Amino acid sequence: MSTRDYIEKDYYAALGVSKSAAQADIKKAYRALAQKHHPDRNKGDAAAEEKFKEVSEAYSVLSDDTKRKEYDEARSLFGSGRLRQPSGGGGTTSTSGTFDFGDLLGGAGGGQGGGLGDLFGGLFGGSGRRTAQPRRGGDISSEVTLDFAEAVEGATVPLRMTTPGQCPTCYGSGAKPGTMPRVCPVCSGTGISSKNVGGFSLADPCRECRGTGRLIDDPCPNCLGDGQVRTERVINVRIPAGVADGQRIRLKGKGQPGDRGGPNGDLNVLVHVTPHPVFGRRDDNLTLSVPVTFPEAALGATVSVPTLGGANVSLKIPPGTTTGRTFRVKGRGVPRKDGTRGDLLVSMEVSVPPQLSADAKAALEAYAKATAGDDPRGHLAGTDGTA
Repeated sequence: MSTRDYIEKDYYAALGVSKSAAQADIKKAYRALAQKHHPDRNKGDAAAEEKFKEVSEAYSVLSDDTKRKEYDEARSLFGSGRLRQPSGGGGTTSTSGTFDFGDLLGGAGGGQGGGLGDLFGGLFGGSGRRTAQPRRGGDISSEVTLDFAEAVEGATVPLRMTTPGQCPTCYGSGAKPGTMPRVCPVCSGTGISSKNVGGFSLADPCRECRGTGRLIDDPCPNCLGDGQVRTERVINVRIPAGVADGQRIRLKGKGQPGDRGGPNGDLNVLVHVTPHPVFGRRDDNLTLSVPVTFPEAALGATVSVPTLGGANVSLKIPPGTTTGRTFRVKGRGVPRKDGTRGDLLVSMEVSVPPQLSADAKAALEAYAKATAGDDPRGHLAGTDGTA
């Protein structure tokens, strides 16, 4: 994200949230807007695609605590378009001393890099050392929907991304091929226009070059002088085995390109998983409900049980099995990071036929007569307060 974006764009307004919004509210607002304006749901709608880019850019900043803090500080410091600094000749920050703008911005980063000096160095000058530093590219957020089996076993899926990248015509210079940008004569390449007012010097971004420190007399016909173009690309993303519905996967280096040789940002993929008609999931275990007949449950049996993506297994049901009893099939569940797998939990469900033949009805009536002395509800007697 460029410095100008930080100063000029209102990311809170883009997502429709307040400046004090919690991360959960920011995430909720982004998901609703991203789903509404996603290019796959609005094919050919340029306005929807532009809105999707806008909310994605806003979320990439506000969802990152460090970037959000830098953004808020940028808006606070430069919201009025100017900073004050004392002028004169001393070594302190009093009104009679000099004030090094680069030191102010560099110190805000705590000496670890990536602070306000890195953020604003390209716009307001500071030292040449800071303006030449590489800058990491922004993160990108996207979503993908997998079927149940793909989520369990892992899958490689294509994602269509629209991101800014270096202009292939001018290679990022912004100038027409065969020409080069020239140093702004007004600010001498600093990007800052200053004027003295009383004991202070007011610093504004140079209006001639709009804070870039350079002028392009003959802009590139492809990027119109910006140095970047938005390009659509399809990348194959590997979703690891065992991913759960609602889980977010971070893919290093798959985000926006960095500036001045800096590393690429990351791609954050929110995974949605469609339910399976037969199997369910409980942590690293798969679940399955298997119907059995009354004779199988009462007398015991060996039943064939399906597994996800594999051959059936034989499961021995002991006599007297009741509805809800669960059996464990080892190693037929969800893959784990250590290479092992969870289990398949098989629950029995005694099936009652909706209709009976005459022979079946007679057999059940004989069974009922033979077991007339057995009362399965005997333990409930008196639990309602009556004798």
